[in-house]
Amino acid sequence: MTLIERIQTDLNKFLKDKDKVATSALRLLLSNIHNAQIAKGEVLTDDDVIGEVTKDAKRHRESIEAYQAAARADLVGKETKELAVLEKYLPNQLSVDEIKKIVDYEIKTLGATEIKDMGRVMAHVMANVKGQADGAFVSSIVKEKLATS
Repeated sequence: MTLIERIQTDLNKFLKDKDKVATSALRLLLSNIHNAQIAKGEVLTDDDVIGEVTKDAKRHRESIEAYQAAARADLVGKETKELAVLEKYLPNQLSVDEIKKIVDYEIKTLGATEIKDMGRVMAHVMANVKGQADGAFVSSIVKEKLATS
C-alpha cells in the first residue's frame, strides 16, 4: 500500500468516526498532494508524499507559534491536534546527537570551514535526513558548527 493510499484509507476511517480535526488535516494534506502531483505531471512517489507531509507539518508548527504569540489557545489546540495526525505519516525523527553526527560527517567530507559553505553542507545533510529532521533546526546546527570551526 502506498502512502497516498494509506492516507486515503485513514481519511475514510476518520470520516466514519466523525473525527473533524483529523478529517480536516487529511483533506488539506490530500489537496496539497494532488496539487503537487499536477505540478509534477506524474504520480508522486512515497518520498514525494513525505515531502508534502513535511511541508504541511511545518505550516502547522508555524501556525502554532503565531497563535501562541497572539494568545489564541483555542487555535493552538486545533493546530496541535492536526500536527499530531500528520506526524503519523512522517518517518521517525532523528535525535539531536544523530543530526550532529551527520552534520559533522558532511562538514568533514566536504572540507567545509566557513559559513559561506553552509549551502553546500545543508544540501548534503538534508539529502541524508529526508524528512527525519526539521530544516530550520538542521540549519541552526550547521551554522553553529561552521561558526566554531
